[in-house]
Amino acid sequence: MRHLTDDTICAISTAPGVGGIAVIRISGPQASVHVNSIYSKDVKAQDPMTLSYGQIMDGEDILDDVIVARFQGPHSFTGEDVVEISCHGSVYIQERILQLLIAQGCRAATRGEFTQRAFLHGKMDLSQAEAVADLIASESRSAHRMAIQQMKGEFSQEIVTLRTKLIEFASLIELELDFSEEDVEFADRDDFKRLIRAIIHRVDELIESFQLGNVIKKGVPVAIIGAPNSGKSTLLNALLKEQRAIVSDIAGTTRDAIEDTVNIGGVTFRFIDTAGVRETEDQIENQGIAIALDKAKHAAIVIKLLDARQELLDEEERLYNHYFDHVGWRDDERTIRVLNKIDLTEGRDGLPQDAIGISALTGEGLNSLKDKLLERIEYDGTGQRDIVVSNLRHLHALQKTSEALHTVVKGMEQGISSDLLAIDIRKALHYLGEVTGEVTTDDLLGTIFSKFCIGK
Repeated sequence: MRHLTDDTICAISTAPGVGGIAVIRISGPQASVHVNSIYSKDVKAQDPMTLSYGQIMDGEDILDDVIVARFQGPHSFTGEDVVEISCHGSVYIQERILQLLIAQGCRAATRGEFTQRAFLHGKMDLSQAEAVADLIASESRSAHRMAIQQMKGEFSQEIVTLRTKLIEFASLIELELDFSEEDVEFADRDDFKRLIRAIIHRVDELIESFQLGNVIKKGVPVAIIGAPNSGKSTLLNALLKEQRAIVSDIAGTTRDAIEDTVNIGGVTFRFIDTAGVRETEDQIENQGIAIALDKAKHAAIVIKLLDARQELLDEEERLYNHYFDHVGWRDDERTIRVLNKIDLTEGRDGLPQDAIGISALTGEGLNSLKDKLLERIEYDGTGQRDIVVSNLRHLHALQKTSEALHTVVKGMEQGISSDLLAIDIRKALHYLGEVTGEVTTDDLLGTIFSKFCIGK
């Protein structure tokens, strides 16, 4: 149940610190009244969706020249009356305006409270509200597009469609409970089974998309694994276009994992340079090798970097197999086999078909490697792709939905009664409703919006 509030809140909505301008947002039934008490003009007389120029007054003194925007509910972000004050970006001015508003009866907003009010007033559903935070946090084109897609309601509409289809049949199952003594079936079991399986298929597709959505949102972890002096640090520096890792001819220079991010084709990749894999008696170096293998085991993509010179290639392959066998991990679809130092060989001629030839020193072949990285996460750079789940809460709700629906199918195959089927159908409807906020609790809302920044 949605509990609407009747107080008026205020907060700085721009980033903390000094800037050219700052925006202070006020939302609630008394927004115009409170601003009027410190503004040189009558905000209540100002037409909605317009700006006015005036001064914020601190008693008899002018605090700042400002621009004031007025939005009248329900035609505002929160659905309430909203006033936004654009002032100069002095920290003192920002804090003093807030103090004046609070003295007039405003309450300082909590984290995410403006967006929470937008949800409570039906301006957006819960998954759209969460997308606001993702949009603010987006650091790449792909993360931005994913958040925009969710904020536009495409994911929500998908969930609503699935839930509506389920409700239509569920209502017939519920109706059967009213006629349990007559032993009648209003819902055709074969049609219902086909529907449930179709919904399970779509829910499972959304669940599978989380792996892609999560790495796009947080950055795709890519471990660069190779023997000492294979060029791992040089490759990292070439990808980052800066001297991030120490490059040396001395074997074993890198003894810990070095991480940094780079944007490729609108996707953030988190590259991890690791210690060279080799047989050694050095305990510290062996610890670095253990870290390298662990990074490879948990990375979304592994760049297996080998020296393209034939006299070194076979030995490095042997080392890989020895260590990977030791940790119980083999090359798989995550692995990209890269042969480095082709500038010291005959070039690309004679390279294995399953390998990409590069020179981390000269940059030759790096574009091919970047294309392969995008290919591995099935991202085409256009953003025109199916709905992708990136929120862990949504993933858990979808997983519980799938479990409940699988139980329904199993129950129908065993011929269980309508009342038992109805229990698991209600569970599935509940979990789908949790995604969009049709089913909420105060604790859930508190947890979600506490992750937002103040002022949003």
